Amino acid sequence: MLATQRQERILAQIRETGAVRIGDLTRDLGVSDMTVRRDLLELAEQGLVRKVHGGAVAPHTTVHEPGFAAKSSREAGEKRAIAVAAARLIAPSSSVALSAGTTTHLLAAEIAASPALRPLTVVTNSLPVADCLHRTNDPRLETILTGGSRTPSDALVGPLAEASLAGLRVDQTFLGAHGLDPEVGLTTPNVDEAATNRALIDAAGRTVVLADHTKWHTTGLRVFATFADVDVLVTDAALPLDERDRVRDLVEQLVIA
Repeated sequence: MLATQRQERILAQIRETGAVRIGDLTRDLGVSDMTVRRDLLELAEQGLVRKVHGGAVAPHTTVHEPGFAAKSSREAGEKRAIAVAAARLIAPSSSVALSAGTTTHLLAAEIAASPALRPLTVVTNSLPVADCLHRTNDPRLETILTGGSRTPSDALVGPLAEASLAGLRVDQTFLGAHGLDPEVGLTTPNVDEAATNRALIDAAGRTVVLADHTKWHTTGLRVFATFADVDVLVTDAALPLDERDRVRDLVEQLVIA
């Protein structure tokens, strides 16, 4: 197979899945590790891919933010497993913050269904999270909703949200992210949401990030944290083993759901 043919196949796979791994390409293309690395380097020099540890991803930065309903249907099983694992990190008589996101919404459902976690105080900038918790009608589950402007993902963001978080202190913040990259950090397509996420981190004694494997090596428009800000990452079993080893070097605790 000619180099141009290999590179076309590499680009086709990236267009389809968003990323490629060197180990998979050596097997699928029947070439050496060095040949694949050379192909990726040539594609990167042309601006057609972005090289990352162990492979390559699409070169663009995400600026589009899908709506809450659209995101809810993606990786639903993985997200639910992550939510169940995250709920085990919560102790009764504590305070937690939940950011907006479909995985944090599933965590809210786990909290709502678990009387053993109460009494509990939950601070959130997510309308779906607040609604889910409010429906329990349990006075032992206190929900504090920030103000702010509403995003397509039903988050409340902006100066009002940040002002309502200023001075608060919770035991843990459970945070979703549009994308995670070891070189770039945690990102979102929404600039205002990035600032509110930063305020949620600053309010917490411990930061727990909930992100399924598809978020790895995805980059949004705005960085709101680095891995130095993350204490725990909860992800699913589809995260490759070599990536897990890398995460363990970056955070205090890795939880595989």
